[in-house]
Amino acid sequence: MNKSVPIFLLVLSALCGLRAKAQSAAPPDSLFVTIKSLDAKLFDAYNHCDLTTLGAMVSDDLEFYHDQTGLSVGKAPFLAAIKENICGKVQRELLPQTLEVYPLKEYGAVEIGIHRFHHPGHPEQRAGDARFIMLWQNKDGAWKVTRVISYDHNHGLLVK
Repeated sequence: MNKSVPIFLLVLSALCGLRAKAQSAAPPDSLFVTIKSLDAKLFDAYNHCDLTTLGAMVSDDLEFYHDQTGLSVGKAPFLAAIKENICGKVQRELLPQTLEVYPLKEYGAVEIGIHRFHHPGHPEQRAGDARFIMLWQNKDGAWKVTRVISYDHNHGLLVK
């Protein structure tokens, strides 16, 4: 009996691995496509210092949790921090293979992933990677970011 347990676990883990690979090969659902598109729009505005578009995509009561700077509450402090610390200094790219999207019943969606930062015009000069979690609220067909947790900032790479 003891010899069959390791074989069973080996077969089970192999099947789980095949299932995970099959799921990743499946076409993305519409929520995934929607959030991926919203992420692209949000960070295009971030990368080009388009504070008007950025401001329209976040809630007035935005809560932004950052492992290095702490908690920031409200749209105005968020936009001021972007203008002072980001514009012209750093750009962000999503590492698409890390993107996960999950529905939040009667609210919207949670987006999880890893993003990479680099200096404008010089993607080879990487400033590091960070993990993030964003809550998107869908209110009357309008999607807005309400909560962000940005953490595990480092000067290296989390994903090669």
